[in-house]
Amino acid sequence: MRVSYQWLSEYVDLSDITPEELAEKLTRSGVEVDAVEYRNQGVSQVVVGYVKERSKHPDADRLSVCLVDAGQGEDLQIVCGAQNVAQGQKVPVALPGAKLPGGLNIKRSKLRGVESNGMICSAKELGINDKLLAKDQQEGILVLPEEAENGMDAVKYLGLDDVILELGLTPNRSDCLSMIGVAYEVAAILGREVKLPHIEVQENGGDNPVSVEIEAQDHCYRYAGRHFTNAKIGSSPQWLKNRLMAAGVRPINNVVDVTNYVMLEYGQPLHAFDATQVKDRSIVVRLAQAGEKLTTLDDQERTLDEQTLLIADREKGLAIAGIMGGANSEIVDDTTEIILEAAYFTPQSIRRSARALNMRTEGCVRWEKGVDQARVAIAGERAAMLIQQLAGATVSRGVADAVVKEAEPVTIPLRLEKVNEHLGTQLTAEEISPLFDRLQFDFQAQGDSWLVTVPTRRGDITLKEDLIEEIARLYGYDNIPTTLPGGESTQGGLTHEQALRRSIRHHLIGLGLSEAISYALVHPERNQAVSGLHEGDRKAIPLAMPMSEEHSVLRVSLLPSLLETVTYNKNRQNHDLAFFELGNVFLSEEERLTKLPEERLYLGGILTGQWVPQNWQGVKQPVDFFLVKGIVESLFQRLGLAHADFRPVADRIGMHPGRTADVLIEGNTVGYVGQLHPQTEKDYDLDDTFVFQFDVALLMSHATRMDNYKALPKFPAVTRDLALVVDRSTAAATLSETIREAAGELLESLTLFDVYTGDRIAADKKSMAYSLVYRHPERTLQDEEIQEVTSRVIQALAQKGAELRG
Repeated sequence: MRVSYQWLSEYVDLSDITPEELAEKLTRSGVEVDAVEYRNQGVSQVVVGYVKERSKHPDADRLSVCLVDAGQGEDLQIVCGAQNVAQGQKVPVALPGAKLPGGLNIKRSKLRGVESNGMICSAKELGINDKLLAKDQQEGILVLPEEAENGMDAVKYLGLDDVILELGLTPNRSDCLSMIGVAYEVAAILGREVKLPHIEVQENGGDNPVSVEIEAQDHCYRYAGRHFTNAKIGSSPQWLKNRLMAAGVRPINNVVDVTNYVMLEYGQPLHAFDATQVKDRSIVVRLAQAGEKLTTLDDQERTLDEQTLLIADREKGLAIAGIMGGANSEIVDDTTEIILEAAYFTPQSIRRSARALNMRTEGCVRWEKGVDQARVAIAGERAAMLIQQLAGATVSRGVADAVVKEAEPVTIPLRLEKVNEHLGTQLTAEEISPLFDRLQFDFQAQGDSWLVTVPTRRGDITLKEDLIEEIARLYGYDNIPTTLPGGESTQGGLTHEQALRRSIRHHLIGLGLSEAISYALVHPERNQAVSGLHEGDRKAIPLAMPMSEEHSVLRVSLLPSLLETVTYNKNRQNHDLAFFELGNVFLSEEERLTKLPEERLYLGGILTGQWVPQNWQGVKQPVDFFLVKGIVESLFQRLGLAHADFRPVADRIGMHPGRTADVLIEGNTVGYVGQLHPQTEKDYDLDDTFVFQFDVALLMSHATRMDNYKALPKFPAVTRDLALVVDRSTAAATLSETIREAAGELLESLTLFDVYTGDRIAADKKSMAYSLVYRHPERTLQDEEIQEVTSRVIQALAQKGAELRG
């Protein structure tokens, strides 16, 4: 935002402060001033002159000899090389002794034998950015309006004696995208009053014929239309041009310049239509139709979509709301009847349209960051008054004003204790209340607390913390003491879930598995290829707008993602693979979601190829069921999950019916381990592949310790071996559970060390040999105790049909 120091001084008294001092105060209060720019780049002794005569140079075709009245008491003869110089013009004249930008000094001289006493200047020679001038003023000398007085200081007349403050605003300070917004900020910093412009509109015409209808009420909250007749389109007065050029805006004509001027002054973008091009003087605010086209003021045809907000009449579009007007209703030289728009469009709507159309305008910037809806009416009246004054327009009676929603100021309660707690200060209520007065915020003081009403112009203030920041800014950041943060401190540590996840990850990596991180989105068919853990919740949850079918549904199992990872590596000649993943799956019982799915953390693993590749000794170990089972048991031991049972299962989807086992802890199924079904392996072009998958939440509910220290035993252990003959269908887990229950706390460990079928054993029987280790942690066991426990175990096994092998 470019802020004119002279213009700003009309709203706030700046008589005792320099631009540099003001820039310092603004920056210290949080509104950074990036640069202080003096518009006068070294111009002196340049005045307004009148070309009384122009004649051709006797010895040069491209030179003219001009007689100029520069208010110096006698006319000056000046030789000029510009082709556009003419008799009767008002021009800037550099007198002998004048200085111009670039170190140029003007002296009396002779050009081709003709004396020249000065120089008639162009805009560039005065340091004016000629891109801000009309095209006919960009070449040759600068022609000034007729009302310019002879001999007047051209620097002052052209506004070059001004200073520009370049503000680097953060997105939340959209209130400072206007001169009055900056004036409120400066007044608050300096503790001074804001002088707002006096507005008075003379409604000297007939009734306002404009009608307004807002169809897109979610995109436009208010639209007001003023009507003018008898307008005379022409050039703006120099003071208005100076203000616009100082802000970096090119003057166009008096009506358009007024809309830009008021936008810079109040921060409210406006637009003027040629009323004769508006059917029945009827304005409709609606969304464009898909593919609807509009040629804008830059002569570009724009194709709109159904989310673009459009200002239209009953037949056609007239403007892209908040961004740019249409060429079909442009203010032109012969326009006499005008409709002036003052409206409030939602920032989201304008931001989306600007991005879709790749258009950025000064008005668009303000809409995106937020405009004060309460200024719609006053900005419209300010513009109406200026159009009446500068274009001689007749103002029709009344305003066509459609309102969907009014802007409401925010009321925020604030306590003194809260302010001092945040800032580390010892401020009193008597020190804080005047700060609200300086901000011009209405408030009710109640002891050491306030109820503050924030005006709509400060849309960035919605919380008590925002108010505290305002107090800090005005009190002065340099005045706030350095304090350490207070409050109770707590010892940092991992939650039970975090510790569990870390232990799982470290242990599996230590065993030689690699961690995989895969997409939570999978192909619908692959999502059903391998069994999950919660069969009743295996509904595939599709994305509303997937990027591709490969990633179109949320996974209910980790194994499809891990299978893709293994397939990817196999295709690149990596055959010995071992991966695990800790990731979320998404479970729902609904075909069409009415509530969010349940996210559960799963642990999945997949192994294939050789676990120990062949070495020089000829030893190799392929991955098999018992290797994967051992990895799982090792992990459970690390987590303190004792006595996990592995029970065969034949109906898990995608799993081998004879090489898959559910894993149970205390009777609850927590996951499974096994080999993929041969058809599944064929579908993925894999060799023998083994997997495991667990619900981490269920593991966490049973985990008792993770890496806890356990002292070495002080007392000896006693070992007893039992060889049992049982039916071939008897599961080892059944016998192990029976032995543990019968042996009780004295049993330290139980190991199945032999399974035998063959000679001397019936064909329908098998021999299973267990090693039982007994130990008491505080004393040496006696033979009688060992015998009693062993007898109890044998009796319990006999009830299960097991016999001691002779």
